Amino acid sequence: MRRMIAAGERLFRPHRMRLLMATALVPAVVLVACSGQPRQQQAEAKTPDELYAAMEQSLTRYRDGVQALREGDNDTARQLVTSAAAELAAGGDACVSTPGCEPQRFMAAYGNLLSLRSAVLTNAAAGFAEVEPRPQAEAAMLSSDVPEAQRSVNLLHGHDLAKIIKINGPVKAALHDWLTWMRPNLIDAYENYEYMRHLMWPAYEEAGLPEALLFGIMAKESGGKVHAVSQSGAAGPLQFMYHTGLRFGLNNQDGFDTRYDPAAAARANVAYLSEQFRYLNNNLEMALAAYNGGEGRMRRLAQSSRSNNYWSGEIQGKLPRETQEYVPYVLAAAWLFLHPDDYGLEFPRVDASPGQVQLVKAMTLSELTVCLGQAGSRDGWFRTLRNLNPRVDPNKRLPAGSSVAMPATLAVVYRSQCVDGRMAELAMLLQDARQPGGVANGGGKRYVVKRGDTLASIARKQGCDSPQALARANRIAAPRYTIKPAQELTLLGCNG
Repeated sequence: MRRMIAAGERLFRPHRMRLLMATALVPAVVLVACSGQPRQQQAEAKTPDELYAAMEQSLTRYRDGVQALREGDNDTARQLVTSAAAELAAGGDACVSTPGCEPQRFMAAYGNLLSLRSAVLTNAAAGFAEVEPRPQAEAAMLSSDVPEAQRSVNLLHGHDLAKIIKINGPVKAALHDWLTWMRPNLIDAYENYEYMRHLMWPAYEEAGLPEALLFGIMAKESGGKVHAVSQSGAAGPLQFMYHTGLRFGLNNQDGFDTRYDPAAAARANVAYLSEQFRYLNNNLEMALAAYNGGEGRMRRLAQSSRSNNYWSGEIQGKLPRETQEYVPYVLAAAWLFLHPDDYGLEFPRVDASPGQVQLVKAMTLSELTVCLGQAGSRDGWFRTLRNLNPRVDPNKRLPAGSSVAMPATLAVVYRSQCVDGRMAELAMLLQDARQPGGVANGGGKRYVVKRGDTLASIARKQGCDSPQALARANRIAAPRYTIKPAQELTLLGCNG
């Protein structure tokens, strides 16, 4: 989400801002010109992994400094930015003399921070909350001489994938993350996708696009959470911005934002990628970068570059850090989708055959989740029911006779546990406690919006069902869901 800093906020004057950021440039020159001179901070020998970990800590401190700059805390900003830049340069020096360490990661990291600095100076910094370390961009080698149609066929059938994707530095780093701290996210994304596959895959199949690509995009964008909303306002399983979605048929239908419809989102995604392939010479990596970073920017870079190699400094090196990371993450997830066994990755086996039930009596999706119990799922069925019934408020009782989509295997469980009996009664009892005025929410807890809050962050911290439910409870209009500091919200259905 791009935002302008409000008038009246305490900021650096332009010349002071440039002075502060110019100070941070000095270590970068030292990093290049004096890399052979050991620094005192790096006196102790470290492994490449330790140096990379220290680099991530420096990046975090630098971004904290930039955030302090946005908020007008000049002294803190100067201290954090200057010290973090010096630490990053020292780490780069040590990396040069450490076997197996890749100095390009440090240089790319510094370049990304300078891009962030430039965005702040123009009041156009992206408002993404980054809370996990991510791989840095490097010089890389992706084969660019394979015709796009053949690449799609290869990806689709899993043959000769090495001709398409060379596992370079950024993709290796993304594979590392998917297989370590992001492994649970990848497995959850796979399971979510399996239950929605019958809704999303047909659009890709009809267009001749690879299923692995669909999974890679979805895994990185939302993890298969249909009602996901980013801080920038992107929404749905494939995270369309509102106006982009409108261009490709995602609109408001009887009060429902069809960005949250898995089938409609997949069709729009196919249309978007097909358009970008036409404009970007059938380059898969550039199309992905356009999807994340904006087609206008990507087309300008492609037209002005002397190279058609996405990974060149002329193209990839000029993209925002988030986009530089996005492309390898998608490619790595697609690779793992096709080759899980090669990496010791075990995706869950699920019977995702689609089905539905007609409710015998009025129930909410939440009540169905309770009475269905585990029934073969380690996490229960709330996410799956929400994904398959995106138009339904999970805490609004559907009348008897309503159709509810669910995996076919749950139909028997529904009839045995959700029509009558102890579990059905328990589900109703617990649901009643969650209604406005119920014991779980004390009639509606109040929350005062703080600077930097979004509906998504408030819903997450306060244990609300979704940002959309919070918006409805407070009559906040879609699609931007605008809130402001000091605004008071009613937290209905929240347990934070």
